[in-house]
Amino acid sequence: MTIIAGVQHEVSAEAIVVRFGEPLTVVSSALVGGGLARAHAIVNLHVPKNWQPPPRGPTSGWEAALADFVARRGLPSPYVGLCTSAWTQHAEVVSEEADELRVLALVSVGLGNPIAAGRSPASVAHAPSTINTIVVVDAAPSPAALVNLVITVTEVKTAVLSEAGVRCPDGQPASGTSTDAVAIAATGCGRSYEFGGPISALGGSVAHATRRALGNGVRAWIARHR
Repeated sequence: MTIIAGVQHEVSAEAIVVRFGEPLTVVSSALVGGGLARAHAIVNLHVPKNWQPPPRGPTSGWEAALADFVARRGLPSPYVGLCTSAWTQHAEVVSEEADELRVLALVSVGLGNPIAAGRSPASVAHAPSTINTIVVVDAAPSPAALVNLVITVTEVKTAVLSEAGVRCPDGQPASGTSTDAVAIAATGCGRSYEFGGPISALGGSVAHATRRALGNGVRAWIARHR
């Protein structure tokens, strides 16, 4: 049972799926439906490590893989689609409720390719995202507040990795992995918010939920790979 009315989620070895009863506003760095969009669902699809799908006509391999999954599962369109080589069945799901604000965070974590932003060299490779963070807020944030939430979630991720001692191959503290992705969805119901920074009411709740989810996910990944 979800904490947010009309929002359902499912976690399996195939994917993390978040469905909405009504289309929600989503801001994301997703492969499909990225940017600012309206969506009936968010899909975080598991794909094999280092998989590079061939194009299918005018559609990229990533788009085709997501489209195949969505069609097979009968999911509604439009949707926001991400891919990851992390094991989606190990996703962490955390809910947060404070006053009238409800937050749902779903995180898949893989740390096989840690990097330090601004230090690690650029690469033309486009591997599936390794730390994917999905957040749903039962609120009506402004577009600027939604973007601010992306920053807040990213700050939390880097702090959690630092606290866990995750480092790049050259020993530098890791800020993330090479292709992390974020998706923030808002129901548009309830209170309006102009700010999403980490000490605002909205950003603080999102930061707490994502810190718990990311912290649990990072610790679990490290424990499985000792």
